[in-house]
Amino acid sequence: MNYAELPYMIPSAILIVLLPLLSSVLCFLVPRISKYSSLLFAILTSLATLLLTIEFLEGGSQTFHAGGWLPPLGIALKIDGLSVFMTGMTATVALLVGFYASQYFSASKSEKFWPVWMLLWASLNALFISNDLFNFYITLELIGIAAISLTALSDKEEGISATIRYLILALLGSMLFLFGVVIIYHTYYTLDITLLSHLIEDNLTTSLAINLMFVGLALKTALFPLHFWLPSAHANAPAPVSAILSALVVKASFYIIVKIVLELNQNNSAGLTMMGILGACAVVWGAYNAFIQERLKLMIAYSTVAQIGYLFIALYLAQKAGVTAWQAFICLILSHALAKASMFLAAGNLIKACGSDQINQLDRIVHHLPVTTAAFGLAGISIIGLPPSGGFIGKWFLLEAAIAYDEWLIIGVIILGSLLASAYIFKVIGQAFSESSEEKVKTKIPTTMELTSLVLAVAAILVGFLTMPLFQLLARDNAMGIGG
Repeated sequence: MNYAELPYMIPSAILIVLLPLLSSVLCFLVPRISKYSSLLFAILTSLATLLLTIEFLEGGSQTFHAGGWLPPLGIALKIDGLSVFMTGMTATVALLVGFYASQYFSASKSEKFWPVWMLLWASLNALFISNDLFNFYITLELIGIAAISLTALSDKEEGISATIRYLILALLGSMLFLFGVVIIYHTYYTLDITLLSHLIEDNLTTSLAINLMFVGLALKTALFPLHFWLPSAHANAPAPVSAILSALVVKASFYIIVKIVLELNQNNSAGLTMMGILGACAVVWGAYNAFIQERLKLMIAYSTVAQIGYLFIALYLAQKAGVTAWQAFICLILSHALAKASMFLAAGNLIKACGSDQINQLDRIVHHLPVTTAAFGLAGISIIGLPPSGGFIGKWFLLEAAIAYDEWLIIGVIILGSLLASAYIFKVIGQAFSESSEEKVKTKIPTTMELTSLVLAVAAILVGFLTMPLFQLLARDNAMGIGG
C-alpha cells in the first residue's frame, strides 16, 4: 500500500501508536469510563496491528517519514518483518492482559491503571517501528516511566521499595544509552539507523558508544549480573503489571540490542561473546534461584531472569549459526512472552483465591481452580521446553546451532536450565495436587481471569505448530537472514 496515494487515510503504522495514545488521554480526562474505553481502544489497536501485518505481507518493508521530512532532519519509521512480529506479539499479550485487568483491579486502582497501561502500549509500538537511535531513547524513556508507574500500584511496602530501586536503575540504564547516542551523533552527525549502517566505522570511538548503549540496555533487560532489580519489582507488582513487565517491557530494550547488532555492530564478536557468557550464567543462576523460592511470584520472576539468558545465548550463536540461531530467537521470545504472561496471571488468580503467595499454601488448589492450574502447567511446559510447545522448538534450534559449532558448554547450560525449570514448575504443580484438610480458597475468581491465562498458555503451546508461518513472515524481507 502506497501511503502517498491515500492522503485521506491514517497509515496503520501511525494508528497502532495513535489509538492507544488517544485512549490514554481519554482515560485521564474521563476516568469513570476508562475501563470500557480502554478495552474498546485495545480491540481497535489490535485490529490496526493486524492490518499492518496484512499490508506488510502484501507490500513488504516500508519506510514512513514523519511529517514528510527525510533523515537526517526527519525521523523515519520503518516497517519490516521484525517490527511487525514484535507489534503483533505485543497486541496479542496486551489485549488478553487487558481483559484480565478489567476484572482484577478495584475501581480506584482501575482508574490509575488504564491510562498508564495504554501509554505503555503506545510507547512499545512506537519503539518497534522506530528507525532512529534518539527515537529509541525517547520511547524507551516513556516505556520506563509507564512501567515504573504501574509497578507503584502495589500496596505493599516492599513493592514501593522495589519500585524506587527500579526507577533508579532504569534512569542509570537510560543515561548510559544516551551517552552512547550522543557519541554516535557527534561522530557521524546522524542517528538514523539506515544512514548509520552505511557510515559507521570500526574504531575506538564507535566501540565505546556501542558498548555504552549495550550496558545501558543490558541493565534495562535485566541481564545477569545486572538483574538484581527485576525479581522484587516483578514479584511485588499487581499480577497484570507483572505479566506486562515480563512479557513485553524487558523485550523492548532487548529489541534495540538486536537492531544494533543487525544494522550497526555485526563484527563485534567480543561483545557478543560476552553477552553469550552472561546469558549462560543467567540461565543457571535464574533457574536455580527460581527453584529455591518459597513465594510463587518471586519464583516466576527469577524464571524470567533465566529465560532472558536464552535470548542472549541465541544472540551470541547468531554470529556463527546465523539463520538457525535467529529462528531459535523468534520461537523463544514469542513463547516466553505468552507463557510468562500466562504464569503471572495464573499466579494472580491463585493468590487472590488463597490470599497467600506461599507455594506451600497451594495444596489441593487444583480442585477449586482447575482451569488456572491447567494454564500454569501448560505455560510451564513451554518454559521447560517440552514438546510440542514453542519453547521446545526454540530450544531445539538453539541446541542445533550449538552442536553445529561444538559449543558444548552452551549445550550443557541449556540442558541444565531445562532440568531446573522442570524442578520449579513441578514443585508448584505437585503442591497443587497435594491433599489438605483445610479449605484454601477464600475468594471466587471470575471466569474471564481464568480463561485469559489459559488462552495465553495454549497460545504458547501452539507456537510450536506455527513456526513456519512465523519464519515466512520474517522471510518476507529476509529479516535477520531468515529466508525461504
